[in-house]
Amino acid sequence: MQHRIIVIGAGYTGALAAGRLAKRLRREDVAITLVNAEPDFVERVRMHQLAVGQDLEPRPFSEMFAGTGVELKLGEVTGVDVDRRTVTALDANGTEELEYDSLVYALGSGWNTQGVPGTAEHAHEIADRPGALRLRERLAGLDAGQSVVVVGGGLTGLEAATEIAEARPDLDVALAARGGLGDWLSPKGRRHLRKVFDKLGVTVHEHTAVTGVEADRVATADGTSVPAAVTVWTTGFAVHPIAKATALEVTGTGQIVVDGTMRSVSHPDVYAIGDAAMVMGPGDKPLRMSCASGGPTAWQAADAIAARLTGGKLPNTPLRYFNQCISLGRKEGVIQYVTADDRAVRAALTGRLAAVYKELVCKGAAWGVANPTLGMPTRRRRVVQDRARAASAVKASA
Repeated sequence: MQHRIIVIGAGYTGALAAGRLAKRLRREDVAITLVNAEPDFVERVRMHQLAVGQDLEPRPFSEMFAGTGVELKLGEVTGVDVDRRTVTALDANGTEELEYDSLVYALGSGWNTQGVPGTAEHAHEIADRPGALRLRERLAGLDAGQSVVVVGGGLTGLEAATEIAEARPDLDVALAARGGLGDWLSPKGRRHLRKVFDKLGVTVHEHTAVTGVEADRVATADGTSVPAAVTVWTTGFAVHPIAKATALEVTGTGQIVVDGTMRSVSHPDVYAIGDAAMVMGPGDKPLRMSCASGGPTAWQAADAIAARLTGGKLPNTPLRYFNQCISLGRKEGVIQYVTADDRAVRAALTGRLAAVYKELVCKGAAWGVANPTLGMPTRRRRVVQDRARAASAVKASA
């Protein structure tokens, strides 16, 4: 009798969790299925690079999970019934219903239009590979001197604006930010950020709220407009809507409410990780949607599932931040060191060394997906929970 574990979504968190579970549990005892719409792992943190024409290394799941016991199911998740414990997936052959004993919900997030008129119709996004490829095609078709406006002054916006400006110095690139440029960084980080933006010729519209997007411009709250042959929208993320349509307890934004082991507070056979989960970190503050948050939640959930199935000790690893890594093109960067609850401290690494650091972080994140126990020895344990349950069922029927 195998315990059926289904992981839905194979981004950083889902892929990490599936691999870690496979290295924690005996194959005879569990059936681990990873459901994802694409056959390759997508390095989401590199979508701004893909958008400007850089080619990324292909990472097929068939190679990454070869010999692990993880079964890859290609299909788009269209529904989850947490009362019947089923997942519905759509593939080329139609709809299939999959049953689970434990579910790891890792569908993540997509771009967030914030309800701004015209955004969905006219703006581009880089929250996923299809969006980045569409932007790539559009940018390739721009003539010299045409304008690109990146809306959003967070990490994604900073990286997108500088990457585009470096790759296409012939374009007129601008950034529109609600606050000041990098106003959450330390003074050293802000100075370097402004220096790089000036060097790349990126125009910065600070304290500017975009209230509408048209085909050739964006409108701002003060009544002015900024020319934009292409608008790139990077104002945050919205979680996948499926969780909100289930009986799971979710927040107003649709994130699944979990305990310290990433277990749903309403449905104990469901675990949520990454952007899909409302996870409280140091200072009782919610973790931000990011790769930095997602990895530790995946490890926590996988280890908690394994512990509960094998009678082991539950993990109690603190979830905290160490730094924020920002690439500013291929040659510059800022590594902002932060407190456990993600507040900037004085120390920051800048320049070429910071760019190398960020590149190593990106490579390390991809390596971690393929090596979910971080190179530590594999320790597969026997499942005892389901065996005890099966024995009780046989005894009761006798």
